[in-house]
Amino acid sequence: MYAFIWRKLPFGIWGKLTGSLVMVTAIGVLLWYVVFPLATPLLPFDDVQVGTNSSEQGGPAEQDPNVVPGDDDPALGPDEIPYSTHSNEPEPSPSR
Repeated sequence: MYAFIWRKLPFGIWGKLTGSLVMVTAIGVLLWYVVFPLATPLLPFDDVQVGTNSSEQGGPAEQDPNVVPGDDDPALGPDEIPYSTHSNEPEPSPSR
């Protein structure tokens, strides 16, 4: 297939190289702006579950929907986050 396309492109070697570059760019733009946006809703990239296995917890039917994760730490206020939002470096523990 590529040999057929290469033979059919006009204007010698420089025309064939330019035509090949234009075709690769056009195919890339078509994929980037048309095909991938149409396929994105069909792919499971946003289907993320973080936490323990539901079979260990008794399944989602037995969990209390009113419990907020992280509410078990009494040292934190209602608006405090248990981690730093400014860096990825954890706070040093007292034993270090």
